[in-house]
Amino acid sequence: MICIFIVNSMKTNRNAFFFILATAALVTLFLINLGLGSVSIPVDTILSGLFTGDWEKSSHREIILNYRFPKSLVAVMAGIALSLSGLQMQTFFRNPLAGPYVLGISSGGGFGVAILLLAGSFLGFSGMVISSWATAIAGILGAVSVLALVSLVAWRVRDSMTLLIVGIMFGAAVSAIISVLSFFSEAEALKLYTIWSMGSLGGLGWNQVGLLGLLLVIGSFPLVLATRSFNALLLGETYSESMGINPVRLRWLVIISTGILAGSITAFCGPIAFVGIAVPHLARLVWKSADHRILFPGSALLGAGLLLLCDTIGQLPGSAQTLPINAVTSLVGAPVVIALVLKRNFSKEF
Repeated sequence: MICIFIVNSMKTNRNAFFFILATAALVTLFLINLGLGSVSIPVDTILSGLFTGDWEKSSHREIILNYRFPKSLVAVMAGIALSLSGLQMQTFFRNPLAGPYVLGISSGGGFGVAILLLAGSFLGFSGMVISSWATAIAGILGAVSVLALVSLVAWRVRDSMTLLIVGIMFGAAVSAIISVLSFFSEAEALKLYTIWSMGSLGGLGWNQVGLLGLLLVIGSFPLVLATRSFNALLLGETYSESMGINPVRLRWLVIISTGILAGSITAFCGPIAFVGIAVPHLARLVWKSADHRILFPGSALLGAGLLLLCDTIGQLPGSAQTLPINAVTSLVGAPVVIALVLKRNFSKEF
């Protein structure tokens, strides 16, 4: 009994240490991200301005509060949302390469934006100035449409693998329609859609950031209710049902949560690759645990930190140019996933 207590205590201390370390790294990356850009602003100037309201230059206040702070917050929220979505997808489908977009929700968001940007010449609003609000609303409507189709399938199909395959096929079909729209669209519209599909964390105002935060809270709430269910699901659907877990209820929680989290990020930021796939594996590696009471907050911290790091890399310090966030996350995430696939034995976790 004493040995068991000591081992459990060591695990608790280790988990707490890495949570503290991840939180400290997240705060550090957040401050660095605020300071970098075409105009470099020292961290002490940022802290002084945020806590006392005393800014050395009025331009610094404008840059931080209206541009960089919202962008950094969006990076944190997007990292959290995609990581939580990816973790529950991997656990629910028991597939280490499942991600937040396997149900076709991202493709649905892209379809909504494609209708707005690419089909303008057919719908009669070609050449109009399209706001970020319009793009976000179109993305949300597209994601909700595909989510509704997936929900109809989930209502009729009990097998999780069948649902996964249908979701992937939905995504492929929607992507094909987007390709047709791209072929017939005007050059300027195609350029706008291509830029959107590269992903961006900037360009959102405080109202949009607030709405995104609200959607993050709503989408994360089902996970609080289902933590025990996810832990039981690791041992198989038969065992989880014997433990009193309702698989139909859990499936609906996963679909709704993933739809809100991944759909809202796609709508406001565009598709962002690899974060949802790579971060859950990093969390398992860091905390050496399959307990979702640890993995959910751990993935959230690592996801937020990773996306901040990618955004910082893409800033190209000293330059007004910014690399597309989707390109940076792919360059960072792909080697991580490859290394994990080669080194880890996933059969022990799924």
